[in-house]
Amino acid sequence: MNAVAVAGEAVAETETARGRTTSEWGSRAIRIVSVLAAVGLWQLLTVNDVRAGLRFDSLPTVTEIVAEFGEHLGKDQYYLDIAQSLIRIVTGFGLAAVVGVLAGIGLGRSRLLADVFGPLTELVRPIPAIALVPVAILLFPSDESGIVFITFTASLFPVLVSTRHAVRALPTIWEDAVRTLGASRRDVLVRVVFPGILPGVFSGLSVGMGVAWICLISAEMISGRLGVGYRTWQAYTIVDYPAVFVGMITIGVLGFATSGLVELAGRRITRWLPREVAE
Repeated sequence: MNAVAVAGEAVAETETARGRTTSEWGSRAIRIVSVLAAVGLWQLLTVNDVRAGLRFDSLPTVTEIVAEFGEHLGKDQYYLDIAQSLIRIVTGFGLAAVVGVLAGIGLGRSRLLADVFGPLTELVRPIPAIALVPVAILLFPSDESGIVFITFTASLFPVLVSTRHAVRALPTIWEDAVRTLGASRRDVLVRVVFPGILPGVFSGLSVGMGVAWICLISAEMISGRLGVGYRTWQAYTIVDYPAVFVGMITIGVLGFATSGLVELAGRRITRWLPREVAE
């Protein structure tokens, strides 16, 4: 009888796994179809020069954009711009991740640090990072340093604020429990605080990555010499609209890929957390 029950449970688990796989493939198919439908609608509206409140007749068609994309893929300049933008985003975002997590923990656990630096943080946080371009130009000796500074500032505050909130949301009973077992302050940070705030930290990192790309591209358009943003703005100034859309698509793909890497890292690092299974 026990063997029959075990066999039944195994069959049920197998059927559940198959159902999940089928659901995942169905979800992926819907996503692909939605993108293809949007592309098809774009082509239909632009080819037929539709004017229905919006002037689709002035936009390039999908085929023109694809042809321009093919030309860009054959040029070394395209890959050089991508590499330059990636270097800037990795540098600025990486610094913001380290500083934001450490500062968030400090502000969340130390009343003294919160009193000294908290008001300054709240005063600077609402200022858009792109508004700091004049400051970056005056403060740094090179445009490159200024662009990295703007990217760093843009992604810093989402990480810092998310980390600070995660620290303050930790149940105090966790810390009390390990302290009763003789844990030191360092043990509390390593074994309780840091693991406990990881979900909040990665939420801030995901938001920070998106904001970092927005401000990076804006900074490249204003004061850059290389990069996807600079090349996109240059294409606009010479009225090369297919190249503008190539730049926009490239920015979207790069942002999607980097945000996906952050979320993947978050899922891997926090895989020990209990998760709800979507039915």
